[in-house]
Amino acid sequence: MTDTLTSSGVRARPVAPGGNRRGVGIGELLLDGGFWGRLQETNARATLQHCADWMERLGWLANFDRVADSTVGTDDTPRPGWQFSDSEVYKLLEAMAWELGRTGDPVVGALWTKLVGRVSAAQDDDGYLNTCYGHAGQPARYSDLSTGHELYCTGHLLQAAVARVRTHGEDDLVEVARRAADQVCREFGPDGRDGLCGHPEIELGLAELGRALDEPRYTEQARLFVERRGRGTLAPIALLSPAYFQDDVPVREADVWRGHAVRALYLAAGAVDVAVDTGDDELRAAVERQWTRSVERRTYLTGGMGSRHQDEGFGDDWELPPDRAYCETCAGIASVMVSWRLLLASDDVRYADLIERTFFNVVATSPRADGRAFFYANPLQQREQGAPMQPDAVNPRAEGGARAPWFDVSCCPTNVARTLASWHTYAAFVEGLAEPGGPAGSAPVVTLAQYASGDLRLAVGDGELALRVDTTYPASGTVRVVVVEAPSQPVTLRLRVPHWADGATLAAPSGGPSGEGTGARRPVDPGWVDVPGALAAGDVVVLELPVGPRLTWPDPRVDAARGTAAVERGPLVLCLESVDLPAGVALEEVRIDTAAEVRPHGDGAIVAARTLPLPDGGSGRPPFAAGQPVPGPSDGAAELLEVPLVPYHRWAERGPSTMRVFVPTASPDRPAPDVTSHPEHPSKETR
Repeated sequence: MTDTLTSSGVRARPVAPGGNRRGVGIGELLLDGGFWGRLQETNARATLQHCADWMERLGWLANFDRVADSTVGTDDTPRPGWQFSDSEVYKLLEAMAWELGRTGDPVVGALWTKLVGRVSAAQDDDGYLNTCYGHAGQPARYSDLSTGHELYCTGHLLQAAVARVRTHGEDDLVEVARRAADQVCREFGPDGRDGLCGHPEIELGLAELGRALDEPRYTEQARLFVERRGRGTLAPIALLSPAYFQDDVPVREADVWRGHAVRALYLAAGAVDVAVDTGDDELRAAVERQWTRSVERRTYLTGGMGSRHQDEGFGDDWELPPDRAYCETCAGIASVMVSWRLLLASDDVRYADLIERTFFNVVATSPRADGRAFFYANPLQQREQGAPMQPDAVNPRAEGGARAPWFDVSCCPTNVARTLASWHTYAAFVEGLAEPGGPAGSAPVVTLAQYASGDLRLAVGDGELALRVDTTYPASGTVRVVVVEAPSQPVTLRLRVPHWADGATLAAPSGGPSGEGTGARRPVDPGWVDVPGALAAGDVVVLELPVGPRLTWPDPRVDAARGTAAVERGPLVLCLESVDLPAGVALEEVRIDTAAEVRPHGDGAIVAARTLPLPDGGSGRPPFAAGQPVPGPSDGAAELLEVPLVPYHRWAERGPSTMRVFVPTASPDRPAPDVTSHPEHPSKETR
């Protein structure tokens, strides 16, 4: 465990609800390589500085300097960046705070000090802090609650301060956030204006800052904002309904998420925080109800959310077109935030399953391998090759088939940065471990909810529980847990068997010395599984998950995907890329032969396929005439071939390509297997 951590920093984590169940802290679980360890290190080495450099280059950081120097409005120079650009600075600060808590990196520390100094210098005397409103030559404070994003920006400032106070203690940024939160409470409290922000986020920031600083006024203000939502008070935007802001139906009355996906999910996360902290079971049940319907009917196989480009929003039930999927990276991150809070509140394994799906197939998909380019949207089909991105250019488009170094709206890179910096705090949780100075809990339970190589060390009573996790998951389904040290107090170790892992086995401890044998393997069903018996140093637990490739059929109510199939391998969704096809074969011509075996290949799969030659203008075949039947693979023109599929999170890493997750089948009329649809996503699976 790194010696840069204070005792409070060891247990620091982004979400800290009251009660007997909590996530592990930033210093309690340390990754060392593997899938997520490598992403986390790339984030620390490259992404943090990349984000800071772009915001400096574009003048988003200088906006704070101009406010501090009182030069705003003294010349005709327009303020660079969108009205919400301040929030990207705050998300970067949050990422840096988690990284400093994890490693104490002096380079990150020096950058932190400089940025905090520039931000704090721009704060007004009464605590208000924004570089787009409230100063000479700018619109008045809170004059555009619908689209101004002032409270949204403040919410991200508060979350950055939460990361800092939990990993370090109170400092200049925490004081800035406290003054900003006090200003919001005065302005929008019970005796202030009855308003709310068009983009939820202040609710999250206030709730967590209230927890971090033990300030109930902030929790109450978060509750007020949640309760004000859904009353139709925000000024409408042309062509968009109040549902865009989730201002059409009160939160506790809604049955499903609708409108702008990130807004809806940030609001849901804030509502869970409020519900947990105030004991409001009705409010929590409302979010659970919304999660269930939205995940069953409005969520893609990847875990992505948002099927409409017009409003970056949710579509109707079963409206999930693969080629028009928006699936904003920020929405995936927000989905994890909601599911993690519900998991801690309920212990329902469904939430952990969706978190895993979203982490591997949305969050891990966005950053390029070098951590310096990103996807904003994550479609499940790319019809045209994306144009190569210039390394020194701002990409004005959110969609496209290539990762860009920066966007005109660059909310996703900084969101990825803060999520990867704290990823390991979502990997495990504990129940029954008392906080320092707090009352003792029930018999402790330690749950591994996500799998990654690393070391977990927890204080338990007068001793410690130390676990070593070795795994190459998801490349392999073997998860090996060694008990390095065990306390005298009994502790239950619990593992997650994912919903797709039929045929999983568990080898329980045999009591031998560390690294030696385990007991006999026994089958375990999907869900939580307890390791039997008391843990002792030297015990070895081995979970074997079947990560071979399997076919997945979309729910028949998803019209845009009918007659197709997808392939998954463990938690990974696979895809077919044009770069893997033989010369002369177009992606649109490929049909999977679902009667043939799907074989593992590297970290992907090999599928048997047939081709359906299409009239592309170069084949010598005339276009299909209207009203005439389209020839099928059995019409004599089909070519038999085998094609590789790769993990979706790696698509477009080898250059521009076309891509699809759901591939038409060679027998489109073949019924899907008669199996139960998993609630984590609208699909049916076999093999």
